[in-house]
Amino acid sequence: MDPIRNPYAPGAGQRPPELAGRDEQLTAFDVVLERVARGRPERSLVLTGLRGVGKTVLLNALRSAAVRKGWGTGKLEARPDQSLRRPLSSALHQAVRELGHPEPTETDHVLGVIRSFAQRDAGADAKLRDRWSPGIDAPVVRGRADSGDVEIDLVELLTDVGGLAADVGKGVAVFIDEMQDLGTDDVSALCAACHELSQNGLPVIVVGAGLPHLPAVLSASKSYSERLFSYQRIDRLSRDAADRALVAPASEEDAEFTTDALAAMYDATRGYPYFIQAYGRAVWDLAPRTPITADDVAVAAPEAEEELAVGFFGSRFERATPAERDYLRAMADAAGEEPDDPVGSVATADVAVVLGKKPQSLSPARDALLKKGLIYSGERGRIAFTVPHFGRYLRTQG
Repeated sequence: MDPIRNPYAPGAGQRPPELAGRDEQLTAFDVVLERVARGRPERSLVLTGLRGVGKTVLLNALRSAAVRKGWGTGKLEARPDQSLRRPLSSALHQAVRELGHPEPTETDHVLGVIRSFAQRDAGADAKLRDRWSPGIDAPVVRGRADSGDVEIDLVELLTDVGGLAADVGKGVAVFIDEMQDLGTDDVSALCAACHELSQNGLPVIVVGAGLPHLPAVLSASKSYSERLFSYQRIDRLSRDAADRALVAPASEEDAEFTTDALAAMYDATRGYPYFIQAYGRAVWDLAPRTPITADDVAVAAPEAEEELAVGFFGSRFERATPAERDYLRAMADAAGEEPDDPVGSVATADVAVVLGKKPQSLSPARDALLKKGLIYSGERGRIAFTVPHFGRYLRTQG
């Protein structure tokens, strides 16, 4: 098969040629956009799932839907070592520009509030990069979104942005990837702001994406967050959707899969979108002709597994220290071969048993892995990999 015409695209956040299995989320979001634009009450949205299930891709697709409706949009990726102020300000700056409010005075006022919010933590001796808001020429608005209390400031900021959007009969959507990495104070402020906005009926929503424990992070911050957001678990694709993710792009290039080949592909990928793209690319490059057969899948499997071992699993494993790698291997051994539990959920006490150590002595390694996003804790006393089949990969490494 011609590699130049290979339609499959394994990549971090890279949209696949066929966004299969997400029609329900896209349709539901269109309803949210229409309701909010008409002043109807609606909750913000949170997408959760493992690495490689397509959360970022879906987040981008939802943003595109908002843009098509004429909304102002902005996106940021949360980082554990970064305050929310500057990245959110950049996202809202873009959203305000997209709104295209006809009154420059009103727009400049809101831009000045955004600048005020961004620069609040910068002291008199702050570096230029911390005092300057790229692209915002409007003067800082003193006494608005600059109290120093991020909860108060964020409420004021989003209220002003929402008012600007309401003036032109549109809305603003802020998209936050890796939302679980927000600081504690920032999470609390974001929840409070969303609560205030919903009570006042302002057309601003937050769409967040994160790991499976994100709902617990939000709930720990504000008890009402369970009612504040609409939570959607993004999981692996059904057999039909997985087949469509392979067949539709192939048909565009005048190629097809046999029924047995599609079955073999699902057995190999288990429906995980990233795996589908990795196997799809390898099979296409190695198959001699169309239709692609189950034998072609078998021949290409080692190359696909090598791609995943290096680019998907290995790159994450390399981020861990020796002690953390020992902890990860112990998790894999404690979980064992459980085909129905691809995340390898285990009790922390069982990991300690495998390593022959007291659980308390392993806390530093566990906490570091949690911060690096390699594992998560969905419930007290239990941990799991953030990457599907990571345990299986570790067991094959010896």
